Amino acid sequence: MSRSVLVTGGNRGIGLAIAQAFAEAGDKVAITSRSGEVPEVLAKYDVLAVRCDITDAQQVEDAFKEIEEKQGRVEVLVANAGITKDTLLLRMSEDDFASVLDTNLTGTFRVVKQAARGMLRARKGRVVLISSVVGLTGSAGQANYAASKAGLVGFARSLARELGSRNITVNVVAPGFVDTDMTAVLDDERRAEILSGVPLGRYAAPAEIASAVRFLSSDDAAYITGAVVPVDGGLGMGH
Repeated sequence: MSRSVLVTGGNRGIGLAIAQAFAEAGDKVAITSRSGEVPEVLAKYDVLAVRCDITDAQQVEDAFKEIEEKQGRVEVLVANAGITKDTLLLRMSEDDFASVLDTNLTGTFRVVKQAARGMLRARKGRVVLISSVVGLTGSAGQANYAASKAGLVGFARSLARELGSRNITVNVVAPGFVDTDMTAVLDDERRAEILSGVPLGRYAAPAEIASAVRFLSSDDAAYITGAVVPVDGGLGMGH
């Protein structure tokens, strides 16, 4: 049965693959991005693109109103939007730290809070937060990003306890290194260094992250909540 799905940051990379996977399955899909444009790969689907900066609470509220008017209450939320501002701690400015937390963690709070209103009324829903292996293992030069992604785990597990009695599941997917535009710019030496720590010896395809998200959003995962699912080729084992 077609559901109303929202993927934040669904215009590129992992978010785009997730949006495409839901659209191919016949769901009604909305994506948010700062540009509000429909990516070419999604043009053949009836995807709703909404301009929204998740650091602005009013824009988030307006985006949900538009989505609800055009495709109904959000039944599945995938909170994927995020940014990086990598640098070593002593070079990291207050803005470098605060802006990453405001987008990746507080921005997720904003969209989940809006989605939860409708889910609570309906007494059902699926929420999947996109974290990162870095949030579990740490990474030099990414203290801000790692803190924001680690924060999503505590946020999700608190909500899993808070919302579970209303048949709302809240889970986390923690990707490792994924073959996207962001990683394509790395030189061969850096790519080899990264892959040396991945037991499966390769990057993930964005579609592999999307598959995990779709599973957690399905009826087959109805009894899974508060889980952190690594899709990282074994990179973060033990965390």
